[in-house]
Amino acid sequence: MGVEPVRVAVIGAGFWGRNHVRVLSELQGCEVVAICDVDLARAKEVSRRFRVERYLTDYRDLVNDDDLDAVTVCTPSTSHARITIDFLSSGKHVLIEKPMASNLSEALDVVDASRSSGCKVMVGHIERFNPAVARAMRELEAGAIGDPLLIYGRRIGPWPERIGDVGVVHDTTIHDIDLAYCVFGSPPESIYAVGGSLIHTKEDHVQVTVTFNSGRSAVLESNWLTPRKKREMYVTGTQGVIRLEFLTREVVIEKSSGSYSPMVEQREPLRVELEEFVKSIAEGIEPVPNQIDGLISVAVADAVLLSMRTNRVVHFNEFLKEHGIRLPP
Repeated sequence: MGVEPVRVAVIGAGFWGRNHVRVLSELQGCEVVAICDVDLARAKEVSRRFRVERYLTDYRDLVNDDDLDAVTVCTPSTSHARITIDFLSSGKHVLIEKPMASNLSEALDVVDASRSSGCKVMVGHIERFNPAVARAMRELEAGAIGDPLLIYGRRIGPWPERIGDVGVVHDTTIHDIDLAYCVFGSPPESIYAVGGSLIHTKEDHVQVTVTFNSGRSAVLESNWLTPRKKREMYVTGTQGVIRLEFLTREVVIEKSSGSYSPMVEQREPLRVELEEFVKSIAEGIEPVPNQIDGLISVAVADAVLLSMRTNRVVHFNEFLKEHGIRLPP
């Protein structure tokens, strides 16, 4: 007797939701059973293209559907928490695109709902599944550059017109916030940020200094002002430097003896991410990144905005206490 496929609905059929449908439709052990979008014509077009029978405009019509195991949420950020909580409350597993929520209060509500439901929550920090990041993390774990001390991350380029409900911090900087957390293996100690809104309603440029324990730090630069798109990160360690190019998926390791580029397996990050989500449901294992990882990233992003507004250093533990948050050990 064969194993039943994981039945998934995609909520939001815009640019990124279409990609979810495309990849999920190709995965073994997965069946896309419905597509939901507020634009009926768009939902219908995507369903026709990928041969999904059911399409609709109101996600609430799926919440109590017993034929559904899980959803992926690809809607605007301000709706992430509300949609996720509704599905968790009815016993559905959820993958939420980043950011997990548009602010810390909503992120806490998602964490509470996940605890109550016992369902799995995965947050779509897709750079974790970038093959260059995966290779760099293996090199770090193998001690290729000794102990990591400093991160410099840069994500710059023109404004992505599809983004309108959050600024550059929650949309763009949050990628490197999450990666710094991964590299150093712990939440930050302090955050200081400068930036502002030059030509957009939300903040469109920021430079952040984040400190971690043992004197480690990350400097993260993001903007929606630069004509050419760049995505790069440098990790400096006690014995060398790892340079990552996210767009070309290249890794370069620089040491006193010279530099070299290890082979990077070229796989689509979204495919790897969604494979892990489906696997976590089918095998009953905890997905990574989960709701706690998502909460930390949103909390740091909110602390960045607070630092920008007040022009002061935000001490992360104090910031969490003020919001009644106690992270698990």
